[in-house]
Amino acid sequence: MHSDTSMVELLDDRQEWLRFSQQHKATQANSANDCWDSHVVIQGMHCAACAFTVEDALMSVPGVQSVEVNAATHRAKVVWSEAQVKPSAWMAAINKAGYGALPAADSSLRQARHEEGRRALWRWLVAGFCMMQVMMYAYPAYVAKDGDITPDMVFLLRWASWVLTLPVVLFSCGPFFSNAMRDIRAQRVSMDLPVALGMVITFFLSSIATFEPEGVFGAEVYYDSLTMFVFFLLTGRWLELRVRDRTAGALEALMNRLPDSVERQLPGGAFELVAVRRVMVGDVIRVSPSESFPVDGVILQGQTLADEALLTGESRPQARGVGDSVVAGSHNLSGIVTVRVVQVGEGTQFSQIVSLMENASLQKPRLAQLADRIAKPFLIGVLVLAALSAVYWWPTNPGHALMVAVAVLVVTCPCALSLATPAAMLAAAGNLARHGVLVRNLQALESLAEIDTVIFDKTGTLTQDGQRITQVMTVEGVTPEYALGLAAALAKHSLHPLSRALVKAHESSGSGTAPDAQDVNERIGLGLEGRVEGLLRLGSASFCTPKTKGIPDRAQVCQVHLCTENEWLASWQLSEDVRADAVQTVQALKDLGVNVWLLSGDRPESAQQVAQKVGITQAFGACTPQDKLSRMQAAQSQGARVVMVGDGLNDGPVLAGAHVSMAFGNAVPLAQSKSDLVLMGGSLLVVAQSVKLARHTLRVVKQNLVWAAAYNAVCVPLAVVGLLPAWLAGLGMALSSLWVVLNSLRLTKGF
Repeated sequence: MHSDTSMVELLDDRQEWLRFSQQHKATQANSANDCWDSHVVIQGMHCAACAFTVEDALMSVPGVQSVEVNAATHRAKVVWSEAQVKPSAWMAAINKAGYGALPAADSSLRQARHEEGRRALWRWLVAGFCMMQVMMYAYPAYVAKDGDITPDMVFLLRWASWVLTLPVVLFSCGPFFSNAMRDIRAQRVSMDLPVALGMVITFFLSSIATFEPEGVFGAEVYYDSLTMFVFFLLTGRWLELRVRDRTAGALEALMNRLPDSVERQLPGGAFELVAVRRVMVGDVIRVSPSESFPVDGVILQGQTLADEALLTGESRPQARGVGDSVVAGSHNLSGIVTVRVVQVGEGTQFSQIVSLMENASLQKPRLAQLADRIAKPFLIGVLVLAALSAVYWWPTNPGHALMVAVAVLVVTCPCALSLATPAAMLAAAGNLARHGVLVRNLQALESLAEIDTVIFDKTGTLTQDGQRITQVMTVEGVTPEYALGLAAALAKHSLHPLSRALVKAHESSGSGTAPDAQDVNERIGLGLEGRVEGLLRLGSASFCTPKTKGIPDRAQVCQVHLCTENEWLASWQLSEDVRADAVQTVQALKDLGVNVWLLSGDRPESAQQVAQKVGITQAFGACTPQDKLSRMQAAQSQGARVVMVGDGLNDGPVLAGAHVSMAFGNAVPLAQSKSDLVLMGGSLLVVAQSVKLARHTLRVVKQNLVWAAAYNAVCVPLAVVGLLPAWLAGLGMALSSLWVVLNSLRLTKGF
């Protein structure tokens, strides 16, 4: 106990809590409110009621601002104020409520999961062995006729069964009893309470019958029913644990992908082993084969192959040599490389991906929230129904009356109902993550399954991110090189694909460093304005038209223009290649019965040209962000359910207004992305595949809910009228939950 307390108090060290915490977004804008988001894994949870208990325990701690707990993943997000509380205090509240907590980034988490699985397996084995022995002793009572067995032999068989049932009750049933007692002390109702109550009633009823065979309850013992339904329940729990570890394993494989330590170069050139959190920007580190890159950086020496599959969905190893960038979380496959650190901690792309996945795994879709709200009153109803059943049957046979109550308690436990939605949603989110699609909002999967219209942006979405200059026009007296330098001075302040193309063209031209621009302001959907030897504008024709002289007719065909307040300077025509899988994507969406639109801020001719190439009939060019939003809202007003796919830049308003929004992660920093799904790789086909998987997910969720409801509708009446024995009730409950989990597991296969 002292050791556990010391470990928790160690987390109050700022360097320690930084391993599993990040500054709260609201805090970044207001330094006076120093709040942190911490992610922990809760141990000992089994149901939605457990999640409510943990949430209430944490919210009772002064300084804890908000809490989100997911019963399916056993993960919690705690927002707390550093000025008011430390991690040891709110972790102590979790322990006091009867649960354990480990930092989500803790290297011992996998070991803890292994220990939990090993204990569950031992409980299951003990229950199974004792069940078989008890069944052997119970068998004579089932087949013997009156007078075949003497009373002494009956007593001996019952006594032997009682002895063999003790390990089941004292060891195998431990989690059910401890969880039930915890919730009774907290004056709560959980899914373990009716089950534990059924076990206690069955054991004491059988014990009384064993030692007082002439008493009112002496007619029959139920050790075989008790051991059987405990065995079946533990079978279901153990298999659920295995399945949960498989689905959580993909998330943990990403979240715990960074090493604990790394070799850092000393000023003398030697290397020392240091904790990753001690590495700073500008340090030089050495990464060996089979290790993960702990930071974002640039290779200084050596070459290797990097596995970036968990980050981008790209399954093929990527060649990386001197001057190439490597990202935290990717895996070094072949060679020793030295890397200069560019980003660490929260600044890395890996950290942003982990944050997105953690937040998504904590969200509760509408159907899951409904199931959670139903679960608690349902459990209270179960207890009432069991009591009424016992009262009804008591005058006929008190022993039978109690066993009917036990059957009702066991068979109606709503585990399957609580698991129905989150199990399916998380399985689908894990599948998408493996293919380079990060789900920021689980609710989006429900909405995505119902969409009937997809709207694509053009530049950087349907077309390749990179573009090249194919034509340059300049005013007399201005060289193309000079004009490109001025344009690059403004363009380097923007992430727009056209701006990046101009900057790249200037860098590759060998013309030197672009001049510095002052007071640069980006007008979304129009262009850039700033001072470089005077006021300059770079962007669309309407934005850049000078006051005195317009853009020459010959330059109107170009996409990007540069001008001063009074004079046109230059124009550039850039060509863009359609993504290799764009045609296939559009056709796949049409096969799914989805309407496909193209809305672009580019010239109408360019938009129509790309639309024809990929097979889109409804295409509109020269759209401002407001135009895109208006067209989409007009479609929505007619009943269309829209998903918008863009680059996350000038598509902000329309992304926010769509039922579901998708953005390419490489187009904009992930932390600034407002989209529901982030496409990490370069594949466009994942859009159609995501729609297909979302529809499959919703079908699975509905199957799970129908199964859970039908199971209770059939089995509860059977239990109430005494036709469903306790052991069969336990089997039904275990199989019901297991069916839901295994049905959801189908969503992890294929894409």
